[in-house]
Amino acid sequence: MDTTDLEPLPPRFSVGTRVYVCDRYLGNWSRGFEVAEVADGGYRLRRVSDGRVFPDVFPFGDVHVERRRDPLRGSSRSHLDRRQFP
Repeated sequence: MDTTDLEPLPPRFSVGTRVYVCDRYLGNWSRGFEVAEVADGGYRLRRVSDGRVFPDVFPFGDVHVERRRDPLRGSSRSHLDRRQFP
């Protein structure tokens, strides 16, 4: 399959959405970021701890919504999304 004909994923998150981002070198997911800007082909991200906006644009597929670790009442091992998305 020729991947040059594939269109990039459309944006799913708006500015301010808390997200995980995939580390480009190790492939690990890191939390503590939010969408600062929706750009062509991806997101520009802000680190929540100090407000720094990174100049790089992260591809849409490398960014996922951050999930809270608060269990639902009366149900163990289930979690709520911090933000809902379509």
